[in-house]
Amino acid sequence: MYDIIIIGAGPAGMTAAIYASQARKKILILEKSVYGGQIVNADKVKNYPGFEEISGYEYANKLYNQVKTFNPDFKFEEVVEIKNNNEFKEVITNKNSYKSNSIIIATGAKNRKLGLPNEDKLIGKGVSYCSTCDGIFFKDKKVAITGGGNNAIDDALYLSDIANKVYLIYRQKDFKIDSLNLEKLKERNNVEFILNSNITELIGNEKLENIVVKDNDTGIENRLDVEGIFIAIGHIPLSSMCKNLVKINELGYIIADENCNTNIEGIFAAGDVRIKPVRQLTTACGDGTVAAINACKYLNKKTIEITQ
Repeated sequence: MYDIIIIGAGPAGMTAAIYASQARKKILILEKSVYGGQIVNADKVKNYPGFEEISGYEYANKLYNQVKTFNPDFKFEEVVEIKNNNEFKEVITNKNSYKSNSIIIATGAKNRKLGLPNEDKLIGKGVSYCSTCDGIFFKDKKVAITGGGNNAIDDALYLSDIANKVYLIYRQKDFKIDSLNLEKLKERNNVEFILNSNITELIGNEKLENIVVKDNDTGIENRLDVEGIFIAIGHIPLSSMCKNLVKINELGYIIADENCNTNIEGIFAAGDVRIKPVRQLTTACGDGTVAAINACKYLNKKTIEITQ
């Protein structure tokens, strides 16, 4: 029986592990693939306090090694279901079943991709899913952004202050949102709207060199010389293992408050998997801290109730 099972070994999960370990709780960390989460794909991180510049891979390794100094149980298994029993919680993986008094879900979210052949190869080499993370690397350069939601508009406005030229590419003829930033964006001289179009090809070997954009009506393809493309077509939260237990919204994000509490007592959600307005490395670590502290408070309260 564990005190806390942490599902996910990204920044939120590993930060939670540090705080829970310092509180001398018996913990198990479950990760289905590799530790570090999405940050491992970042070529450079320049907005994390304490590091002037660090690669995402190096940061993930430092965090992992820090966690390992506490000697937690760490298993690479995929969680397929979570159950809430009367006296304990149960986490079922593709290999085993584990019991715990509390759970922190920190599974994160994966970027919704364009699905183009060269996309994965060029991540961190011109292809990005986070303008606030990587925008600074494209100062005074030509970039493109694809998407038509509020995030895409906000990202394009942000990039227009950094890049020399910004192409905003959207598959529809008109935007379906009511955004003040959209009106501001239309006033920027360095922003060009390419509507009713889709990106069909990402060209480059060691880095992105240009993209191919196809007009949906005419079928005509044009090549744009850009050094970066920011894909802002949404995320897919990794919450399938708990969708029949905790409350999630229509997009699949776990509904949790600022204390990371879900609707099930003793089950917490931290990081990009929960509903939140800002998804950054710093906020993920913050969530991990909050979730771990509140999980420990829950366990301490439960212990007192049992002994009374």
